[in-house]
Amino acid sequence: MKQKKREYQSFELVKSFARIYGFEDKLVAFEIKNFLEDYLDESLFKEIRSVNLENGCIMITIDSPLLKHDFKMRKDFYLKKFQDKFGTDQFHDLQVL
Repeated sequence: MKQKKREYQSFELVKSFARIYGFEDKLVAFEIKNFLEDYLDESLFKEIRSVNLENGCIMITIDSPLLKHDFKMRKDFYLKKFQDKFGTDQFHDLQVL
């Protein structure tokens, strides 16, 4: 079915509001957190406190020392995963806090 000129998908509207009001980074961080929820085991995902994006740097705050160490050791792997999923131009670094 062809969309009429003023019909939009809800996600397109959310993205346009994010662009207008300047919270695009929060929206992308939310998408990254959803990706991690699908990618990681439920018990591991519960250890992730927050995901933020500032100036092209993904910052992931993790409570568990073991998971934090795993993320630090595999930093390049996770950064590549995020770049493949969301685009290479959006992220240049990953920090695990």
